Parts: sequence; structure tokens; C-alpha cells
Amino acid sequence: MLSLSERWQALQERIAAACARARRDPASIAIVAVSKGVAPERIADAYALGLRDFGENYWQEARTKLDALPHDIRWHFIGHLQTNKVKYVVGRFALIQVVDRVSLLQEIQRVAIRKEVVQPVLIEVRLAEVAGRAGVALEAAHALIEETLKTPSVALHGLMGVAPYTGDERAIRATFQSLRRLYEQLPAPNRKWLSMGMSHDFEIAIEEGSTMLRLGTALFGERS
Repeated sequence: MLSLSERWQALQERIAAACARARRDPASIAIVAVSKGVAPERIADAYALGLRDFGENYWQEARTKLDALPHDIRWHFIGHLQTNKVKYVVGRFALIQVVDRVSLLQEIQRVAIRKEVVQPVLIEVRLAEVAGRAGVALEAAHALIEETLKTPSVALHGLMGVAPYTGDERAIRATFQSLRRLYEQLPAPNRKWLSMGMSHDFEIAIEEGSTMLRLGTALFGERS
């Protein structure tokens, strides 16, 4: 079994190779270590390797980690966010990647005003029509983008998407291309992050322009 440091080294080599194929600088791509189901001690080991961005899916799991781990970690909320959990997440997460509906946007705005913060977010776009898959539909994304741009205590930093889980590389590539086209239509100040690419498809995502990868299994291994 590979150690965490060996996994991280192998990942860096694969990222560098994909960047070379795409003629991109590996330094232009942020890595979010998906720490759902990962114990704080193992997150601390990843932190010691130099990782600073970690993604959590559930507030109930994340709450103890935020207090137990170094305060310079940049936490990303990457799971479905219920409106009744927004009050815990706003101001404590560097980036909420999962804004997919106006009601969630409005609640983030309400809490951000009360806490006197500006909350950075990404709009999550649904790239696959799978039952239970989160994200705003591609054809409805423009309206949500416009609404977010008008919301003063929410800062739109880009887009996020999850490609279909398939062995069909062409299908994955096509969905990433559609998300990148939408991303390129954002105003320049709002094009900070194009978050696409996970453990099974991150090399394709790099080739298609991703600037932020969300890597869990490839880094930490399989989790129960």
C-alpha cells in the first residue's frame, strides 16, 4: 500500500505530465484535497506535505476538523448545502463551491450580511443528468450567474462541475468543454476558478482548462 507522501508524489507527476501535454504551468492549478471521511490526523499529514486546501461535504463532519486543524487551512464546501446549514458555513469556508439555486444564494447573502463578511462562491453546474445529481442546469445557469453578480455580500469566483462517471473519455471531455465555454463568458474579475476534475478524470480536466482539481481517492485512497 502506498503511503500518503508516495500518493502525493505520484499525483504531482501525473498533473505535471497532463500540464505538459496541454502546455500549461502546473503552478496555475490549485489542488483541493477532498477530506470527506478522512480523520483529522491524516489531514494533518497532508498539511505537512504542503497541501493547504481541503474540501468537505458535510458540516456535521467538518465542524470538529475546522477547530482541530491549523487555522491557515483554506476550507472548501463541496457537498450539497442545505439552507439550514448556511449559518455555520458562511465566513468559515474560504470557498463555497456548490451554489446551485436562488434560495441558497439568498440565504448565503442574508447570513453574510449578518456576519459582515463577503462570501466567495462558485456556481455548481449540472453536467450529467443523473438522478440526485446537484447543480443548476446548464440552460438555467446564466440566470443564476446574473443573480449572483447582483448579490453584494457574495463574491462569484467562477464555476464548478462534476462530469459523468463513465469510461467514455469523449463524453467527459465534452461536458468539461461546455463548462469551460460558460466560464469564459463570465466577466473577467469573476473568472478566478474553474473547478472541474476529480480522481478519475482530472487529467482530462487539466487538458480542458481546469484551474482547480478536487482530489480525494487518488490522494487518500479508498474510504469506507
